[in-house]
Amino acid sequence: QVQLVESGGGLVQPGESLRLSCAASGFTFSSYYMNWYRGVPGKERELVATSTPSGAATTYADPVKGRFTISRDNNKSTLYLQMNSLKTEDTAVYYCNAARARPYMNFWGKGTPVTVSS
Repeated sequence: QVQLVESGGGLVQPGESLRLSCAASGFTFSSYYMNWYRGVPGKERELVATSTPSGAATTYADPVKGRFTISRDNNKSTLYLQMNSLKTEDTAVYYCNAARARPYMNFWGKGTPVTVSS
């Protein structure tokens, strides 16, 4: 049974940091691209960051470049998102996603909420 379980969200003030984790099980974690998305009501879910299966390459959405860092521990089947210098516009539910092209597979976690407010 595939599971992606996010944790680490919460309420922080602008400028503070949070570290999200995503514990994966039920599939070969090291074979999948891993992504963090975020969503707010009324808007399309946004891709925040991507890690290649080995973790050697990462990409980021423009709004988070230089502030967020995606990383993974393939030995622990865990994905991370270090979020620094948080802004109020980072407020969202953050989702962990695992994806593979051949054969096509796409798994989602249930999300962890992040609220940035003074």
